[in-house]
Amino acid sequence: MPDTFKFSAYTHSIGHPISHRRITMGKPKQVSELSDEEIKDEVRRAYARVASARQGSCCDKDTSCSTDSLAARLGYDVDHLPASVTESFAGCGNPTALASLHEGEVVLDLGSGAGLDAFLAAKEVGETGFVIGVDMTEEMLQKARDNATKLGITNVEFRQGDIEALPVEDNSVDVIISNCVINLAPDKTKVFQEAFRVLRPGGRLLVSDMVLVGELPKEIQESVHSYTGCIAGAIPEAEYLQLLRDAGFEKVEVLGRDGSGAVVSSKIKAMKPA
Repeated sequence: MPDTFKFSAYTHSIGHPISHRRITMGKPKQVSELSDEEIKDEVRRAYARVASARQGSCCDKDTSCSTDSLAARLGYDVDHLPASVTESFAGCGNPTALASLHEGEVVLDLGSGAGLDAFLAAKEVGETGFVIGVDMTEEMLQKARDNATKLGITNVEFRQGDIEALPVEDNSVDVIISNCVINLAPDKTKVFQEAFRVLRPGGRLLVSDMVLVGELPKEIQESVHSYTGCIAGAIPEAEYLQLLRDAGFEKVEVLGRDGSGAVVSSKIKAMKPA
């Protein structure tokens, strides 16, 4: 096995900024040797670095994967936004565009990062609507709050929390969005159960996330770097959809896919029964 592996072999057409990093393989702990809390700590540390770094953690010396161009390539209009909003972007899709948000709706963003999707959602729902962003990384939360102040956006709140145990009341949210985050959660069953709990009857979930459509090499499945890079934590697409159904969602469907290889970005919609 070579001492380096470029994860963009799996995500080259998506451009996730962490997954483009060239990783040197030494003798780190394997994913299967870590507890769920240890995995979360690894994810938290990785995204604290992304929050602190300009241009995210994009490919070393590869300007084609700057986070501005990544966001634009995924359909975001970022020309009017300051660099502090886009420089830590680490998504794999554009769930806000999929959600068809309406004036007055309450939106929850799972893994809100520096706030890009939350700010766009806040604009869509207007002054009578509200957006809650939940993230477990303090550095990302502080950056998002600073960005909200800079942009003068008042109908958004960023809360520290675990998407497996959301700091959100039952039946209080109209729409849930998430951008390349659920794959990072060790217990995806809990994530979907929590999403179902906080959605109002008739509410909808729109996510962009990494899923498997093939088999990953064992060394990639066990790599902590590939886990924090949104690769090793991905599960088969069919399993992902079934977990949503098991949580109580209906009308679960794939709206589209991007990428090629064993792991792709899937656009997924689900509804809570009315």
